[in-house]
Amino acid sequence: MTDWRDAKYDEVFHDTLRSLETRRQNDAGFSVADAEGVLRHLYIQDGNDWGGRGELQDIILSATIAAHESFIAEWKAAPPRPGQEEKQCR
Repeated sequence: MTDWRDAKYDEVFHDTLRSLETRRQNDAGFSVADAEGVLRHLYIQDGNDWGGRGELQDIILSATIAAHESFIAEWKAAPPRPGQEEKQCR
C-alpha cells in the first residue's frame, strides 16, 4: 500500500502538471519564461522555511516544484507549436 506521503506527492504533481498544460493550451500569452518565473519563486519559497512548514506543506511544495521542472523541460524539448511564438526569458 502506498504511504500517504507518496499519494499526496503524486496527487499534487499530477494536478499541477495538468494545470500547467491546460494553461499552455488555453493562454496564448503563457510562455516558458512565465513558467520559469513561477519556478524561481517556488525555489525562494522552498528556501524560506526558517519557521518550519511541516511535513505536508513540504511535500506539496516539493511536488509543485518537480511538476514545474518537468513541464519546463518537456516544453523546451518539444518542437514549437504552429502559430505559437516563444518569449525568451531575459
